[in-house]
Formats: sequence, structure tokens, C-alpha cells
Amino acid sequence: MKHAKITRRKILGTAALVPLPLSGTMVASANAHSPKTAGRPSAVVPFGAYNGSVDGVRTPFDGEIHNNSLAVSPHERIAVATNSQSDHLVVIDLRRGQKITQIKGYVTPRNILFAPDGQSFTVSDSTLGVLDRISLRTFQVEKRLPLGAGVFGTAQTKDGKRLYANNQAANTVTVVDLAASRPVTVITGFAQPRQGVKLAPAEDMLYVTNFQGDRISTVDTATNKPVKEIGGFNQVRGLSISRDGTRLYAANSGDNTVSIVDTASGATLHRTPVGQQPYGAALAPDETILFSGNLGGNTLTAVDPGPGSVIGTVTGLIGPRQAISFSADSKTAWVLNEDLTIAEVDVPALKVIRTLGRN
Repeated sequence: MKHAKITRRKILGTAALVPLPLSGTMVASANAHSPKTAGRPSAVVPFGAYNGSVDGVRTPFDGEIHNNSLAVSPHERIAVATNSQSDHLVVIDLRRGQKITQIKGYVTPRNILFAPDGQSFTVSDSTLGVLDRISLRTFQVEKRLPLGAGVFGTAQTKDGKRLYANNQAANTVTVVDLAASRPVTVITGFAQPRQGVKLAPAEDMLYVTNFQGDRISTVDTATNKPVKEIGGFNQVRGLSISRDGTRLYAANSGDNTVSIVDTASGATLHRTPVGQQPYGAALAPDETILFSGNLGGNTLTAVDPGPGSVIGTVTGLIGPRQAISFSADSKTAWVLNEDLTIAEVDVPALKVIRTLGRN
């Protein structure tokens, strides 16, 4: 699926969409700890000049750019998922395979990340221009950080103290101090950075996809300065970085391949043909397998990340994109379907064994 170059739309003439000052801090939701609403779907408190509708008609800021997101809790019991066409998040019990609740009030929710302690998670919304922290205990918004319309993909450090947020409208990455609940700096020089953003496992480098120009920028996290760009992609989407930081894997939805790139030189070492319209390039923790989520083919392609050879294909999915999560032992993968159900995949068998969240 091709997406047009993003421009600021006519809704800007109707409702001002402006990034908040850098000194802005997270604000607590008025009903964050209300015992009467604990565990029930919550309406998210609006923020700013634009709430996602014009004259009562739902008008997302960047609704033509579609993606999905799935986060699995550290104890691998709960998953939270969404896609940017939904106005809500779904919370699913992975063991029982049942939906627990929906969290409503969003317009174009983009990316979900669990805190390291598993007690909360963050979600970005590119129309509302916010990053929310939501309690897993109450399913209520505890804190809301205004980052400006266009906030998309997010990545965070292992300790959960620092978060990086792409903004495709402003062509920036905001660095957020989560402990202090405030942005600390804004990195410039990108070109439509969307969902794709990954920290190297050593956390010394940040990799940011630029949809415009099909390049991936590398940012030195010590200085928060871009150091180089890697090219050679075709509608670049999801990416992964190897544990030693020497290899980058990126999905090319424009030519149905996954690129394997040497991070030091920026050279493409191999280009593996996969399924139709690959969005995801998810590397298992043990690095024995990489899954591409093939939106157009309703499949996953399993790739050996060493030589880049295809191992097999997983069928029985509905519009998978980049929302793919592996268990810590790499034996199970959870893949978000277009209808916000989750396909549970037996990785060694390359087979969907359950579909979760149908209730």
C-alpha cells in the first residue's frame, strides 16, 4: 500500500495543531485512580485545540497513514494492541485468550510500549499529539505528555527512564525523560519519521526510518545528534537491530523484500524476497529467525537472519503489519491481525495455534 507524501491538511485552518513547549510536563488524568471506574474502559481526557473531528465529523490529522501496534507485558500474560484506524486499545489475556477490556477515547493511536515493571504502558496518538501512560491495574490514563500532532513511533531504554518519539509532521524525534515526565530535547533533520524507530541493544545508537527518501538515520544517543544515513530501501517500514549491533533488518513494502544491512558501512548485504507488502521485520530474541509481516499476503515469511534465506511461511493471518512480538524464549510469537485479534504462532512449527481476543 502506497501512502502519499504528508502535508499539513486543511484541518489546520479549522483547528490549530501546534506542538507544546519543550517545558511541558505530563499532566495527571482527572479520573486516573477513581475506584468507580477501575478496570473499565475509560474516556481519555481531551488535550489541546484539536480533538480529531471537524464539525462533528471524524477527521484524523494523518488518517491515511496506517499502522498497528502490539505490546506484550514482561511476564507475558497480557497484551495491549491497537491500529491507527481504531478509536480504542484492546487488552487481551494471553493465557486464556480472552479480551479483558477496551480503552477508548483515541483518534489515531500509534505505538504501545510496556514499562519494564509491567505495571503500566505508554501509547502515542498522532492526532491528539500526546503520549499517555496508562495503568494496567485501572486501565486509566495516569499521565499525559503533549508532544505535538504527528507523534508516531516510540522506543525506550531497558530501564524505562528515557523514551524517543518520532514526529512525522515536524520531522523530529523528541527525547523524553520518563522519570521526570518531561521532554528534554528535540532532534531535527528527519524526513517523515513514522513508526520505525529502534534502539540498538547497547542503547548507544538510535535508528529512525525516514519514509520520505527511504533512508534510515542513525543517532548517537550520547550526543542526540544524527551521525549518518543508510539508503537503498524501497518504502521502508519496520526494522530490527541485532544483539551485537552489527546488522540491521528492514522491511521494504515497495518491492516485497527484507534488507539485511551492515550497520558500520551501511552496505546492503542481502535482499531477501518475502511476501506481498511486508511491513514488519521482527527479530526473535535468540536471533535464529526473523518474521516479516506481509500485509498484502496475509502471511509471515520466516527468514534465517544469518544468510538471509527463507525458512518457510506462516498462513492463517489477517493483514499482519509490524506488530509482532516474541516470547523471551523465542518459541512463541504474537502477531496482531487487522481485526485486533492476536494470532499465537508456534515458532518452531511455523504455525498459528490459536487466535486470541475473539470474544
